Amino acid sequence: MSNNLELLKRIKSGDRHALSRALTLAAQRESADEFRESLAGASRGVVVAITGSGGVGKSSLIGKLIEHLRRGDQRVAVLACDPQSPLTGGALLGDRIRMSPAEVDPGVFIRSLSTAAGGQAIVPNLDVMIELLFAFGFDAVILETVGAGQGDTAVRDLADVLILLLQPESGDELQWEKAGLLEVADIVSVNKSDLPGAEAMQSQIAAQLNLPGCREIPVVRTSPSRNEGIAELWELALSLAKGKPHG
Repeated sequence: MSNNLELLKRIKSGDRHALSRALTLAAQRESADEFRESLAGASRGVVVAITGSGGVGKSSLIGKLIEHLRRGDQRVAVLACDPQSPLTGGALLGDRIRMSPAEVDPGVFIRSLSTAAGGQAIVPNLDVMIELLFAFGFDAVILETVGAGQGDTAVRDLADVLILLLQPESGDELQWEKAGLLEVADIVSVNKSDLPGAEAMQSQIAAQLNLPGCREIPVVRTSPSRNEGIAELWELALSLAKGKPHG
């Protein structure tokens, strides 16, 4: 048995150290291909991706989603694509600090992934990492992209549901009319909705997106600081994911 297959065996028995090691190896093409072949057709849970520009509150929202899922006794893993440090090449780890529960929780796993610029806001072989987490037994995987622009849409192919976060007072109407993330998002959330202008922004986005003959995209409001709209956002994501083909 190869070392990678031995790691898979340990992962399925609940070995978190083996999971961490396998996620590291999955960054390498040869190991990723072996894991991908071994995990093909395996059962899996839901994958929800959170994307949006830098500073829109992705990590804070995910932290609240973690709390919501744990209250329901759901095991959740997060793969956070952090900006790559220009000095060390590693992840800056800011996302992990904002998401982590106050105490160590065996039902939560958060992995920061050093993400280079120009990679569509995600890391290579992210699909394999997702399957490794499901092999371990997590019920849900949340993906967080690096601060993303209009053309950074690759995460859509990996997620069952893609949630795009915007925030009030973003300026220039965020160029909503242009192609990009808004065209592939399943849900748009006006995050930090405790800020002025959130309700007006929600109405404006909904009016521009949901034109006759277009795919309907729900536009909601969330406020991590007030813990508002979090449970509703997750339930909406699950309802959209239900029955959809994975990936």
